[in-house]
Amino acid sequence: MSRIGLKPIPKPAGVSYTVNGNTVEVKGPKGTTTALLPTGIKLVEKDNNIVAERENDSQKAIHGLARALVFNAVEGVTNGWKKELDIVGIGYRAEMKGKGLVVFTLGYSHPIEFPLPTGIDVAIDPKQTHLTVTGIDRQKVGQVAADMRSLRKPDPYKNKGVRYTDEKLKKKVGKTGSK
Repeated sequence: MSRIGLKPIPKPAGVSYTVNGNTVEVKGPKGTTTALLPTGIKLVEKDNNIVAERENDSQKAIHGLARALVFNAVEGVTNGWKKELDIVGIGYRAEMKGKGLVVFTLGYSHPIEFPLPTGIDVAIDPKQTHLTVTGIDRQKVGQVAADMRSLRKPDPYKNKGVRYTDEKLKKKVGKTGSK
C-alpha cells in the first residue's frame, strides 16, 4: 500500500494543471513546468486537492512516485526550490559574469566557468563564499547544485571545498610523524 500515493496534493490559488497523455503541465505564479505521469495513474481533483489514483494494483510501485513528481511541480511553480552551497578555503570564491555564467576560483591553476541552464538562477553573497541555487524544477536545481559541488568536493583532511550548507563533514586525522 502506497502511503505517499494516497496523500492529497494541496492545490493553491493561481495553480492550474492539464494532463496531455503521460505528461502533466502545471502553471503557477512562478512559471510553467511539466512532470511525467506513468501510465495507469490519473489525477483527480477533490475539494481543491489533487489526488493521484491508480487503475489497478499493478501500478502500486509507481503510485507514490507519480504523486511526488506532481507535488514537486506544484510546489515549484508556487514557492520554487532552492539549494544553498558554501565555499570553504583560503582564496576560494565564486562570482557572476554576465547573466548565466558563474566563475569559480577553487585553487586550481585556472578559473572554472560554469554556465547556468535555463530556468536556474544563482545568487552569490557579497563575500563570494555562499551560493543560493533557485528554480522551479526540483531535479534541475539539485543537479546544478551537485555539479557545482563536484568541482571541488569537500576534503576530509582540511575541510576545504564546495559543500552544501547543511552538510556535516567528519574531519579525518592526518598522518602522524614517527621519530
